Amino acid sequence: MSSDFEAYEQDFGTLTAEITNKIGRIPKLGGEEKTQLVLNVDKQLEEVRELMEQMDLEVREIPIQSRGMYQSRLKSYKGEMEKLEKDFKRSRIAYSDEVRNELLGEDAGSSESQRAHLLDNTEKLERSSRRLETGYQIAVETEQVGQEILANLHTDREKIQRSRERLRETDANLGKSSRILTGMLRRIIQNRVLVFVLGAIILLTIILAIYFNVRGH
Repeated sequence: MSSDFEAYEQDFGTLTAEITNKIGRIPKLGGEEKTQLVLNVDKQLEEVRELMEQMDLEVREIPIQSRGMYQSRLKSYKGEMEKLEKDFKRSRIAYSDEVRNELLGEDAGSSESQRAHLLDNTEKLERSSRRLETGYQIAVETEQVGQEILANLHTDREKIQRSRERLRETDANLGKSSRILTGMLRRIIQNRVLVFVLGAIILLTIILAIYFNVRGH
């Protein structure tokens, strides 16, 4: 099982190395060439995500006594993946000096107003990138909070279910005890009635004996 994980690790290393190289090239390109490279990196990042899902499944199948080491390695890879995604976002709106000069039109025919306008657009793109990164971080933190809330709700649900089971057991025991007590009371009442009847018979016998005795004299 661990050999499968290590094979995934090798694929992960190869893919991330290629992606890192391409991310470094993106700012140096422009136009259609840059667009194609961005699409290619985006596709490879999706492959890395799928690869990490497979690694996560493999870790869950590893015996618990050996699982800790692989979980630590997987956590490190997830951190590397997050860094790659952030670098990719920056690279898509970043420009090398050569491309920036080209965009700003530093040839003889470009006007100062055009350069100022393009520079302003570049700064806006950079600010948008920072906002996107902030939004992404907030989304990640929100997801973590949501997962913690779901975990707490799951725990509370289990506690409620256990309490319900104990109540059902208590009700069953109370019902059994009630039936036992009812039977005991019924027997007590029956015994008292029997004693009363016997007492009445004995008393009547004594009265009749006295009565016939008196008449005989």
